[in-house]
Amino acid sequence: MSFRGPRDDRAPCSLQLSDGNRFNGQLIGAPVKASGQMVFTTGMVGYSEALTDPSYFGQILVFTYPLIGNYGIPSLPRALELPIPHGFESDRVNAAAVILAIDSPEAFHWNSFQSLDAWLKHQGVPGIIGLDTRHIVHLIRQSANLLGQVLPEHSIGLRDLGPTLTKVSGEGFFDPGQHEILAAVSSKERRILGRGKTRIGLVDCGVKWNILRQLIERGCEVELLPWDTDLSTVDCTAWLLSNGPGDPVRTGDLCGQVSRILTGDRPLLGICLGHQVLAIAAGATTKRMQYGHRSHNQPVYQVGTRRGFMTSQNHGYVVDEASIPDDWEPWFLNANDQTIEGIKHKTKPFRSVQFHPEAAGGPRDTGWILDQFVQEVTT
Repeated sequence: MSFRGPRDDRAPCSLQLSDGNRFNGQLIGAPVKASGQMVFTTGMVGYSEALTDPSYFGQILVFTYPLIGNYGIPSLPRALELPIPHGFESDRVNAAAVILAIDSPEAFHWNSFQSLDAWLKHQGVPGIIGLDTRHIVHLIRQSANLLGQVLPEHSIGLRDLGPTLTKVSGEGFFDPGQHEILAAVSSKERRILGRGKTRIGLVDCGVKWNILRQLIERGCEVELLPWDTDLSTVDCTAWLLSNGPGDPVRTGDLCGQVSRILTGDRPLLGICLGHQVLAIAAGATTKRMQYGHRSHNQPVYQVGTRRGFMTSQNHGYVVDEASIPDDWEPWFLNANDQTIEGIKHKTKPFRSVQFHPEAAGGPRDTGWILDQFVQEVTT
């Protein structure tokens, strides 16, 4: 297996940052311009899952680990169908662009279908290699909201973010937190997945496929609901608010609809963006973080216990602990910065987590949360 840095046969490509810094590297993937929020991940595996995670929509993802692409890309899924294929969290790359120190043009693995470079070309996504990713991470950590533009020397168009966002992203630095973007990642129509006596009404804000897989494997029937569904028309045993991208206050009437759900007693679990939406619906507020939590090694602990867990995360907003209403309480806190990582109602079956209990990729320490949720719903 060979790992190569800059090569003579690759076109020049630049990264322009909103703080004025500019870096020159070489293009991989599609020769199109892209813009988005600069974020980074320290994960060593799961790069195909990360790039297809809808939570990364509109973001330029910097991988700090140097061997990205070394085990290739699995066979491509055509769409969401049962059994849900592994290796992907949606049927397309959602990250706006990719930044790597080096890539692996050759990958030898029994499940490898094509190289990372070929996959990005097929998906219409640009990337840059040959940059000092550690330096870029330092810049991201120093800026409250660093934006970037990926600029191939011979570009042939713009990264396709959907009909309402592509032109906006091509006019300058694109900040996904300034737009309502759930329509670009959510399901277009309601559908039923799996079979079971328990039906979970899953509000799709950009759901990862592994959340669906985990629920179906636990014997649940899942009704996948577009983010703007009238939730009063849904017949379900329990609710799940999924992960997704963007600012939780830019989610249309979703927070208002969830606040009406909270007047009932059906169990509800929020994950990532769903956690933030639930908190706002309950009366709390959220705020933007300096550079967010994005990795497979975020330590959290369960409040009131000595139980700690390693978690997979990708979020740039956090619930303000001081704003949590009296009938709610923190469930988990981040061991590094003490920010809220989960909340729960004191008397009703409502709870949420900021991290990903379904992992994919990442540690499986908190898979018990889904077990607990399903058991509560089915008993």
